[in-house]
Amino acid sequence: MQKAEEIRFDGVHCNLAIQQLSRSVVVLRIAGTDIGEFGDAPMQALDERLAGGGAIELFVDARDVRGASIEVSGEWAQWLGAHRVQLREVSMLTGSRFVQVTADFVRRFAALEGVMKVYTEASAFDAALAEACTRA
Repeated sequence: MQKAEEIRFDGVHCNLAIQQLSRSVVVLRIAGTDIGEFGDAPMQALDERLAGGGAIELFVDARDVRGASIEVSGEWAQWLGAHRVQLREVSMLTGSRFVQVTADFVRRFAALEGVMKVYTEASAFDAALAEACTRA
């Protein structure tokens, strides 16, 4: 598959980018503080990626996230839970203990135990992403 163009959302508090690296590998990169300024637009963009059918591996690179509001964390947890059958695996890289605690909450709330891995080391996350791209 040809490398898809990046979908970007740039705001005052947060920047978010979605890129489909293969039919089954999607990367979501977030930087800043996600307070919900994009509404559900990123989730709709991901819905479009899932519309083709088949399960995907979703990689969430949150190494540059300072935080997320409780409302935003809850919305992402609901979205992930609703799409659980379409998510072969979710891998999330956190850059701080606060974001790691938030990711753990999302994993539990969305009932993604066994599906969602939370990484604290960038090298391990990057290696998992490279391996997924090789498999795809």
